[in-house]
Amino acid sequence: PSNERGQTLVEFALVLPILSLLLLGVIQFGVAFNNYITLTDAVRAGARKGAVGRHLDNPQAAVEQTVRTAASDNLKPADLLVTVNSAWTQGSDVTVTASYPYDIKLLGFGVTIKSGRLSSSTTERVE
Repeated sequence: PSNERGQTLVEFALVLPILSLLLLGVIQFGVAFNNYITLTDAVRAGARKGAVGRHLDNPQAAVEQTVRTAASDNLKPADLLVTVNSAWTQGSDVTVTASYPYDIKLLGFGVTIKSGRLSSSTTERVE
């Protein structure tokens, strides 16, 4: 009985690093997923602005600004790439695409396990 306490402590010491890595991985994946959701929502807002904003002086700039504003709470504006394609005529399509970098690192710092760019695109019809 008394020597079993030491066994439990050794088992916990062996399992703790694995659980810590797993927890940090889940947290980093959650951050990347949150960034993707923010990016997708910002692109949708920009496409809606483009669908109803063909009468604006510079609809392309207005759409890009809408995307950047919608994403500014969670994403760094300097890292956000936004493209807008449309003929800006009634009945044509407006396609808004944005991408944002991500990286998943071991223990939250140091060695990068996976990196790339999150990307989202939305197309709406110009009203």
